[in-house]
Amino acid sequence: MIDRGHHPIEPWRLRETRLALDKLAQSESLFAQSNGHIGLRGNLDEGEPYAIPGTYLNSFYEQRPLPYAEAGYGYPESGQTLVDVTNGKLIRLMVDDSPFDIRYGYLTKHERSLDFRTGILERDVDWTSPGGKRIKVRSRRLVSLTQRAVAAIEYVVEPVDQPARFVIQSELVANEAQPKLSDDPRVAAVLDNPLKPVSHDGGEHGVVLIHRTTRSQQLMAAAMSHEVDTTVRYAMDQDVREDWARTTVIAHLQPGESLRVVKYLAYGWSSLRSETAIRDQVAAAIASAQFSGWDGLTKQQVDFLDDFWDGADVEVQGHPELQQAVRFALFHVLQAGARAERRAIPSKGLTGAGYDGHTFWDTEGFVLPVLTYTMPDAAADALRWRHSILELAKERAEVLGFKGAAFPWRTIRGQECSGYWPAGTAAFHLNADIAEAVMRYHTATADDGFLEEVGLELLAETARLWMSLGHHDREGRWHLPGVTGPDEYSAVADDNVFTNLMAARNLRFAAEVSVKLPARARELGIDAEEEAAWRDAAAAVYVPYDKDLGVHPQSEGFTGYAVWDFDAYKDKYPLLLHAPYFQLYRTQVVKQADLILATFWCGDAFTAEEKARNFDYYERLTVRDSSLSACVQAVMAAEVGHLDLAYDYAYEAALIDMRNLHHNTGDGLHMASLGGAWSALVCGFGGLRDRDGHLSFDPALPIGLGGLSFSIRWRGVRLKVEIDPVAVKYTVHNGPDAEITLRHAGEEITVRADKPVVRTLEKRRPLLPRPPQPPGREPRPAMAINEGG
Repeated sequence: MIDRGHHPIEPWRLRETRLALDKLAQSESLFAQSNGHIGLRGNLDEGEPYAIPGTYLNSFYEQRPLPYAEAGYGYPESGQTLVDVTNGKLIRLMVDDSPFDIRYGYLTKHERSLDFRTGILERDVDWTSPGGKRIKVRSRRLVSLTQRAVAAIEYVVEPVDQPARFVIQSELVANEAQPKLSDDPRVAAVLDNPLKPVSHDGGEHGVVLIHRTTRSQQLMAAAMSHEVDTTVRYAMDQDVREDWARTTVIAHLQPGESLRVVKYLAYGWSSLRSETAIRDQVAAAIASAQFSGWDGLTKQQVDFLDDFWDGADVEVQGHPELQQAVRFALFHVLQAGARAERRAIPSKGLTGAGYDGHTFWDTEGFVLPVLTYTMPDAAADALRWRHSILELAKERAEVLGFKGAAFPWRTIRGQECSGYWPAGTAAFHLNADIAEAVMRYHTATADDGFLEEVGLELLAETARLWMSLGHHDREGRWHLPGVTGPDEYSAVADDNVFTNLMAARNLRFAAEVSVKLPARARELGIDAEEEAAWRDAAAAVYVPYDKDLGVHPQSEGFTGYAVWDFDAYKDKYPLLLHAPYFQLYRTQVVKQADLILATFWCGDAFTAEEKARNFDYYERLTVRDSSLSACVQAVMAAEVGHLDLAYDYAYEAALIDMRNLHHNTGDGLHMASLGGAWSALVCGFGGLRDRDGHLSFDPALPIGLGGLSFSIRWRGVRLKVEIDPVAVKYTVHNGPDAEITLRHAGEEITVRADKPVVRTLEKRRPLLPRPPQPPGREPRPAMAINEGG
């Protein structure tokens, strides 16, 4: 676990005051920078020591075979693995005859900070070489949010008390040695020199290295150029080879003198364009970066982030660590999606190669809600990426014997990469999650053009899958048998409540939008008969209910299973590492919120009493072996009145990476949980919902939070919600004519720029006592940690 004593709690940045070599993998993930196109792990400038080197380009991957001990019809034949591309972060330093390496000599100071308002990673080092030369090194690094292909590093060195000769070696290096990231030998084979040299060029305007992957046949280029700023004489040299390039700067400095080098980087890739086109692209990006200069790039970055935070910030009063954590979460979610531009948003963003860099339903379920309300253009781009792989999804459905589209459970470029079909192929709820994201985006933006361009087709093809997957029984009820819901400890079950309700929403959405856009509907072959069939199935959807217990079974028969022996496994989490899936599948134990997620996303399908009873029942069974769970439990705990429990879960969701709660932050950050931290606060304590096209809030705060404020974007207007223990204030703040009509606790109100609205909060009382959790799975108390550290 990261020692928070060396990570001061500050509202707008993450800072470490010393370098912990045994925590390198975690810090590399925490200090990662990205714009959704380029991702740089927070490795040290000189490259060593490192845990996992990482420079990533969104969707740049290599293929690998997926052999099976027992093959089956429809099994995917190949997988996809994110490639660590040419590393441009490297800046090595020689002081006289000693290489700058923090493992040698004497380190007086080593501090790094990532500022959420500037997007800049800053490093400040005071080091004495084995030869006795004391120096200071300061570097600043950014991945541009305004110039998509560009990253830049400012590197400044100076002697402290003796003159010294400095040799700076700035490099591009392809095919770096990789640590063992997976027990799968096929992954290791793919990552062993995955980049094959195509060409290399160098000149006075910079260096370009071009490589190609062997199997996926993707072409990438990396370029670098430099500016040198010093008052002393210096020499500069350049060497370019197939797999590396080096620019060397040499100067002799006296105390009080400094050498500053600015390194500009540009990256581009394509599976379609020519080598010449890729080379020209990165050359143009380098020229643009140089034209802006370091100061211009940093100003553009600040301006971009100022605008983002104006419509996205969350302010927490009374818990400084939670305040820092939610801004950390928002910043990394922004980085993951800001410039992805019709490419996938991976479950780890571009902070690490965990899960092979794949995208799951996490994106639509947990990341896009945040982007929809804070940076809607990025959410639209992510959904346009889904539309771009629609033909592959239709081919997959056909292979499986269905109509419509079956989107892949895990993928990089659109092909199914999951070899475990019970949790992969059978988890069709992904289709409805995509449809939900489409409608959420449209509701929040009123972007009819998006619906016509891609939205209706996504809704229609996902609806067609449900119609071929489900059936009406003799009594007219509509069923979805043999599916896997969000809970991965239950598989191939009949009538999973979440899946059934979400499929019904998908079908209703498809029918409604078809009526709204009749011409586009006819282009897609949707007729009145198909619309009617969608409505009939949605109206007749079967939702299991256990009358004896007064709760909804997660799926048909679930409440009749034997209850898992939690006492026997209380020290053996996650259960998937200590028990066979077969045993998990046949008992009452829940990996992650499933039925409870249904009560959140499909809240209008449950009464308040049903929500309370369901929460009470499933809280006792849910072990949170997935990072997707705590945030959902936080939202519903708040809704049913367990505000203190919601507080604990919100804390867990927000701190999952900063405290390394799942012990795997080194593989990359948990984007879904970071997005979920926003939901825990904004949807949980803020009570944000969108129902039937209306924006609504029902706020309540736990004891311990003095206040909560947040901003969202809704149909072109920026709304700020300020909650204290007794009242809530709604204001709009982007133009004199701005106004929003919303619902507060069921009351319709209109908020205008010149007319804020204040309402008193009603005290929220739970219908049932606070439920216990499985032994060993109680959430960490937010209040105790806040008070006791």
